[in-house]
Amino acid sequence: MIADVVIVGGGPNGLMLASELSLAGIKPIVLERLPVPSEEPKANGLLGQVVRMVDRRGLHERLSGGPGLPQPNSAYFMFAAMGLDLSLLADSPIYALPVPQRRIVQVLQERALELGVEIRRGHEVVGLSQDDDAVTVDVAGPDGPYQLRARYLVGADGAHSVTRKLSGIGFPGVTYDRMTLRSAHATVPAEWVDPATGALHVPGYGAVLPFLPHRTEHGGFSYAPLPGHPPLISATESDQPDTGAAMSLDELRASVRRVLGVDVPLGPPEGAGPHVLRRLTGGNTRVAERFARGRVFLIGDAAHVYSATGGGSGLNLGLQDAINLGWKLAAEIRGGAPAGLLDSYEIERRPAARRMVVNAQAQAALIAPGGDVTGLRELFTELLRDRDTVQRLAELTAGSDIRYDMGADNPHPLVGRFAPDLDLHTPTGTVRLAELTRTARPLLLDLTEDASLAEALSDRLDQVDVVTARAQDPAATALLLRPDCYVAWASASPRPDAAEREALRAAAHRWFGPAELARTAVGA
Repeated sequence: MIADVVIVGGGPNGLMLASELSLAGIKPIVLERLPVPSEEPKANGLLGQVVRMVDRRGLHERLSGGPGLPQPNSAYFMFAAMGLDLSLLADSPIYALPVPQRRIVQVLQERALELGVEIRRGHEVVGLSQDDDAVTVDVAGPDGPYQLRARYLVGADGAHSVTRKLSGIGFPGVTYDRMTLRSAHATVPAEWVDPATGALHVPGYGAVLPFLPHRTEHGGFSYAPLPGHPPLISATESDQPDTGAAMSLDELRASVRRVLGVDVPLGPPEGAGPHVLRRLTGGNTRVAERFARGRVFLIGDAAHVYSATGGGSGLNLGLQDAINLGWKLAAEIRGGAPAGLLDSYEIERRPAARRMVVNAQAQAALIAPGGDVTGLRELFTELLRDRDTVQRLAELTAGSDIRYDMGADNPHPLVGRFAPDLDLHTPTGTVRLAELTRTARPLLLDLTEDASLAEALSDRLDQVDVVTARAQDPAATALLLRPDCYVAWASASPRPDAAEREALRAAAHRWFGPAELARTAVGA
C-alpha cells in the first residue's frame, strides 16, 4: 500500500500541514522521532500575519485560551531595539499571540487527531529513496525497522533535518559565533514592575518595556513577562569566551551587569517548570538551495533558519509554508491540479524566506554594540519618524509585505496579497471572513450590486464556495481567494463586465485547474 503523504516531524509545522491536507481530503501519516512532545521551552508565541492565518482556520481562540479576536498592536513596537510608533499607521500589521510552543503543539495535535491524522511517535526516519512513482522511507520504530512507501514526503524535521540531508539538498548560509545569548526564567523585585504598563524600572538605568529588546553599547537586554510563567530575562553580548561551565543564574546576573551597567537582582523562578536556563553562542542564517527535490518537500526550519532578531520565531514562516503547500499537494494527489501548481510552492515561499533573512541580518547589524553602530542608529531613529518608513518596517516584521505573482493582468492592489479582514452582511446574518475560510476551500466573495458572479464559475460550484454579501467600505467588490487566503483575482467594479468575468474564470483555471478535472477530483 502506498500512502499519499508522509510528514517527517510532529512539531507545529508538520501538524499544521497534516491538518491542511486532511481538510482537503488527504490523510497523511506523521512520523515523529520523539515518543512524547518536548517540554523544552522554545518559541513563546506567534507574531505578524500568521496570527491572522491561524484565525482563518478557527485556531485563534484555542491557542489564546479564551474568546476574543486577533487585535493589532497599534501603539508601540521595535525594530532593532529602536521604537516603531505604530500609532502613526491607519492599519497596523503587527499582531501577536503569546503562547508557548508546547501549547501550540498540543492544540495543533488535537486538531490533527480530530481530522483523522495518523501520528506515529517514537518513529525515526533513517533512510529514504525515491523513484518516478513514490518515496520509500526507512523507519526505525519502537517495534523494529520497517519501510513506508508514499507518493510524497515532506520534511518538517527542523534545522538539522534528516529529510533534507538524505535528499541531498544543500543548506547554504552563514554561521555566526560573535554573539552569546543568555536567558533564564527568573524573578525580579515586584516593586520594579509598573502595574499599568508592565515596564521594568531598573534603578540607575531606566524603564525597560516588556517583550522589546534594549540595546546598549555593550549588548542587548530584554524582559518578557509571559503569561503563566516567571519573566524571561535575556542578555546578549559579544566577545565573551565560553568557560565550559554549566549555565547558571549567577552567569546571567553578571552578563546583565555588563550590558546595563547596573545590578539586577534576579531570583530563582517560581512555580512549576520547565524553566529556561540556557546559553546560546552564535547562530545560523541559512536557506535551503531548493525547497523540493522530486517528490520530497521541505517546510519550516528544514528549509530556512535565521537569527532570532528577525522579529519573531521561525514558526511564523514555517506555519505559512505548511498552509501554502497543503492545498497544492492535495490538489496534485486528487488529480485536479493545474500544471506547475506544486512548483509554485518554492516559487512563492523561498523569496519569503529570503525576505525574512534580510530582515534578520539588517536588525543584527543595527543592534550590534559599538560607537559606529550607535551613529547609524541615531540617523535611523530620525527615519523612524516618517509614517511610510514605519509602515514598511512594520510590514516587513509582520511578513505582510509579501505579494505573490498571480500570473494575470489584474491591476487591483489586493491581487497577490493576503485577503483583508472583513465583516460581511449576508441574508442569514453578519459573518467574519475568517469564519468562511476554515474549510480551506477556494472562496469567491461577491460584494457586487447584482451579486451575479456565481454564473461565471457555474461549472465550479462544487469546488469553489460562493458567498454573496455586503460590507462597509470594502477594498474590493469581489475577491477570489485561494485556500491559503491569498487573493487570486479581485474587482473594484460594482458590476464587473465580460472582460472581468473572463479574468475571473482564467484565475480559477490557473489555480484550481480545468473545470472538468476539478469536478472529477472533487467527486473522488
